[in-house]
Amino acid sequence: MEYGRRMTIKPLIILPDPLLRQVSQPIEQVNADVLQLADDMLETMYDAPGIGLAGIQIGVPRRILVVDVSREGEEKQPLVIINPEIVASSDERSVYEEGCLSIPEYYAEVERPAAVTVRHVGRDGKEHLLEADGLLATCLQHEIDHLNGVLFIDHISRLKREMVIKRFTKAAKSKPKAI
Repeated sequence: MEYGRRMTIKPLIILPDPLLRQVSQPIEQVNADVLQLADDMLETMYDAPGIGLAGIQIGVPRRILVVDVSREGEEKQPLVIINPEIVASSDERSVYEEGCLSIPEYYAEVERPAAVTVRHVGRDGKEHLLEADGLLATCLQHEIDHLNGVLFIDHISRLKREMVIKRFTKAAKSKPKAI
């Protein structure tokens, strides 16, 4: 994963921060700054640890996400996805228990299309099509939701969602403020 740049672990944005509801803006061109951001995001995701991270989750409202659904013990398979757009999704549905680095220690079953095709720009600055199913499809949909200001808790019942938001709002209020 070393690309000749120093990678930095970034602090995560946590619910109820309103930034998580912001719609991210497209990236105009893949340059050194974007590649550095991607490397920092990967480092942050691996450190958390997680399998996906959107730019907004580290306070950068740009349309970029990183994922790696390789299993522990397998070689890492990091993906950098810039300006993603779901261009096709299956009628077949699947349910996964999802969690989120921005909603720590909360998990819920979410139903989504079982397979998706995502058009995106890669690290190389070129457009690609990625066909995904299983966990990768779920992860991509979860992270693309982040870019649109949508959280996985938006896919669960209103009552459960309100309970989660209330819990995290209460926790945020009880945290000592940084000086």
